Amino acid sequence: MKQAADSGSPSPQRQLTASPADEETRTHLVLGTLSVLGRIRQASNAVLFGEVEHEGRRVSCVYKPVAGERPLWDFPDGTLAQREVAAYEISRATGWDLIPATVLREGPYGQGMCQAWVGAPPGSDEDAAGAGAEDAEEAEGASDTEDAGDAEDADGTEEEGLEDLLAIVEGDEPGEGWKTVGHVDTGADRPALLVHADDERLRRLAVIDAVINNGDRKGGHLLPVPGGRLYAIDHGVTFHVDDKLRTLLWGWAGEPLTAEAAAALRGLSAALAGSTPLAARLSELITTTELDALRKRVDALCKSGRHPLPSGDWPAIPWPPV
Repeated sequence: MKQAADSGSPSPQRQLTASPADEETRTHLVLGTLSVLGRIRQASNAVLFGEVEHEGRRVSCVYKPVAGERPLWDFPDGTLAQREVAAYEISRATGWDLIPATVLREGPYGQGMCQAWVGAPPGSDEDAAGAGAEDAEEAEGASDTEDAGDAEDADGTEEEGLEDLLAIVEGDEPGEGWKTVGHVDTGADRPALLVHADDERLRRLAVIDAVINNGDRKGGHLLPVPGGRLYAIDHGVTFHVDDKLRTLLWGWAGEPLTAEAAAALRGLSAALAGSTPLAARLSELITTTELDALRKRVDALCKSGRHPLPSGDWPAIPWPPV
């Protein structure tokens, strides 16, 4: 899916060149003047494309006002923005920085989630697909590397696209470098598998999703960008007290955690203990019961030393998967 908006190009101030996930970007999101430039279409909730301007720099962003959230049967009304911010805080605490900087702030349509945009702003010269106001149809999705199978970086190397991370392959084996998610019905007589790349970035994200209890990890939420970085978006249905883990990243289910992941989880457990700064911050975003459940999930992962298995009480794979 292509991130795109219904409006004109950003203003001429200098674009911030910092990483979407770092502290400088977060500071600009908190302190900058937020302007809405258009709406991201076909999203289930109100999702607006905009920019924040601070100290002569601008940061393209996604703004999701709480007032535009669609009620869900299993999550309290008006809490999705806070959950997105909490997911960013967990990502920062692991040191993996897989989620773009995300803050809770006031905007033109009230309080909402404001998150750094990943990739070139829609309509800009750098926008790989050149999406404009008339053809901007897709909801919150991918970075400027969409359709990257036909694109190249300046050094002549192919850019990475979603097809490098997720695929459907014929047969009963995933092939070298891929992990099986599950069997799929393609309408053909031959068996086929949904697979994802055996990629350390995805494996880290699978750990974060298990920690935050992500109920909706779809392929379109994975944003590979030039330079080898990967970011993930859309974390509104997270931190439920019940097991809601629903993801395309089941390839490591039941396998031992990496030494890196085990160390990150031990650090996260310590960072969540008592009234630590991270625990205090999260207590402003999720309920006490949800914070306790988060601690228990982290401790359970530390104790088991393995990636979780599907619970069987909830559909394991989101639909549609992309």
